[in-house]
Amino acid sequence: MAPLLASASPNTQRLFSVRRRDPELVVPAAPTPRELKPLSDIDDQRGLRFHFRIFLVYHANPSATAAGRDPVSVTRDALAKALVFYYPFAGRLREGLDGKLTVDCTGEGVLFVEADADVRLEQFGDQLRLPFEQLLCDPPESSEIIGCPMLFIQVTRLLCGGFVLAIRANHTISDAQGILLLLNAMADVARGAPYPTGLPIWRRDILAARSNPRVTRIHHEYDNPAAADCTPSAPGDQLVLRSFFFRPPDIAALKLLLPPHLRSSSSTFDVLTAYLWRSRTAALGLRPGELVRLMPVVNARAKVPFLIPAGYYGNGFTFPAAVSTAGDLCLNSLAYAVHLIQKAKADMTEEYARSVADLMVLRGRPHFTEAAGTWLVSDLTRLKFRQVDLGWGDAVYGGMVEAIGGLISFYVAYKDGIVVLLRLPPEAMQRFAEEMGKVTSSRPLESEIDTAYPYDDASSTLALPKL
Repeated sequence: MAPLLASASPNTQRLFSVRRRDPELVVPAAPTPRELKPLSDIDDQRGLRFHFRIFLVYHANPSATAAGRDPVSVTRDALAKALVFYYPFAGRLREGLDGKLTVDCTGEGVLFVEADADVRLEQFGDQLRLPFEQLLCDPPESSEIIGCPMLFIQVTRLLCGGFVLAIRANHTISDAQGILLLLNAMADVARGAPYPTGLPIWRRDILAARSNPRVTRIHHEYDNPAAADCTPSAPGDQLVLRSFFFRPPDIAALKLLLPPHLRSSSSTFDVLTAYLWRSRTAALGLRPGELVRLMPVVNARAKVPFLIPAGYYGNGFTFPAAVSTAGDLCLNSLAYAVHLIQKAKADMTEEYARSVADLMVLRGRPHFTEAAGTWLVSDLTRLKFRQVDLGWGDAVYGGMVEAIGGLISFYVAYKDGIVVLLRLPPEAMQRFAEEMGKVTSSRPLESEIDTAYPYDDASSTLALPKL
């Protein structure tokens, strides 16, 4: 089936329309405390002051249709009930001295848009090409980090009875795992539970700076190199977005490039990230002596489980940097990159997390290193967004739909493999795609149909493997 959106140029006319009602504010369904709640010193670092988007795509459910259940009404009501427990989401961020962020729990509400699209799910094509700018609009005066709604949800009904639930979240208050906790709470009450199965925990003091802050670890992720020593990252309007799909045979082929003793001790993340890091660096054409940084997001919930309690929905991670020169990374074997990544992950301990929090206070909450050779990778494959059941069963797709600028990429589970979301300048993306074909069967998923086009919010799509 031909795709609904042919993206041969950014001006391609859309073949369907979305009718949206005016934005509304959904407030908690019961009174909630009016209080000030400081974020952690991991939460409010400048590198997390952006929004991220998650999409859940659902087929029609005959039982839900027969019962007269409307996905918009169900989602809106479930959100209001869940906000009783997750009430800080209904507040607004305030910025204090030295950039410290605090949630003012005003109960003003979460932004919500009801929409209808004159299209059926199957019309998005065999690759489930999601035109996400159509399915998550940008209401006026809603996209700032400070003083705006911290969540925005659009629910779009489809002609077939399916729907798309799209979320834009302020990263300072929650990471993806925290948003999943909120969605599961909504699912619990949507299916009739009086309250969520697991109750949320705020406890941002766990990752606050110590009373006597001190940096006790090396944090190359926050280096501030001289401009002459690094290639600047390209502006967003000069990047192309691509999604690559890696199946188990691809990962097995990559592991064969490692010495036998590393094959069993290297995770899928280790070997895939090492391969992509080398390929990305080569595609960018960086100077051989230029430092490059691979920053894997390490979840403290899993790495230091006694530190982060179940139900914590703040940012519970750090991203220690693996550092190499571009020349050493590209000329050495895959094992070289794997070793660097494994060492960086091993650096994450309780003390490392506390050292990051202290660094934020001592150095004015710096942004992580911004240069073309910086790449931050977040593995979301273990997060079960597809299993969020609001009464329509499992989602067809659930997860992130984009990379953030040219520096942050996400791994998303889909079917039996992993979708990698990546942005690069057009020429670098072409070289990167060619490199992918040398060892694996992965190609940019769009390439079967379309040519590359510059990223902007008016022409973005996500292509997934065939349904």
